[in-house]
Amino acid sequence: MGKLPRAFYGRPTLDVARDLLGKVLVHNRRGVRTAGMIVEVEAYIGESDAACHAAPGPTLRNAPLYGFPGHAYVYLNYGIHCLVNVVTEAHGSPAAVLIRALDPIDGIAVMRRRRARTAKGRRARSSDAALERHELCRGPGNLTMAMAIGLAENRLDLLGDRLYVEDRGLPVGPIAWGTRIGIRVATDRPWRAWVRSHPAVSCA
Repeated sequence: MGKLPRAFYGRPTLDVARDLLGKVLVHNRRGVRTAGMIVEVEAYIGESDAACHAAPGPTLRNAPLYGFPGHAYVYLNYGIHCLVNVVTEAHGSPAAVLIRALDPIDGIAVMRRRRARTAKGRRARSSDAALERHELCRGPGNLTMAMAIGLAENRLDLLGDRLYVEDRGLPVGPIAWGTRIGIRVATDRPWRAWVRSHPAVSCA
């Protein structure tokens, strides 16, 4: 129980991805705590993985991937949404796990308000007004909006008190593996894992 230690992250990325399911992502921002159980993840491993940000080699943007395990790698995707990853494996071995979906636990009312604010400035949809709990953090961009995770959280140590992952001993159902989604290259690698039949999973 409690916050995950550094050693949890400093392992093969697919093992970390599997073991993150059922753990709880927590973000404390301005005295407000939001948290959700991780139900869907994707692994990105090394310079040989064309879909990994490390594919071009070291850059200023992807520097966190080459850093120590147990840190956050947050980036802006297509100039629209921030996505949050946890850095894995040894220092100098670029790899990370993208958090794709959560089952909200703490701060659900705050999450709903944050998601509703994102609807302003675009055509309103009936679903924006009354999202179901399992919809609030379905998808990597939606979960960062609901939890107010942005570029300010990039490079944060996940052993700190602001953004971290903890083990609350929550039960996890059967796990499924499949190909990654939302990418254009290396789409054949079965490096996406999710809790089978969970309603918060973005794509089963």
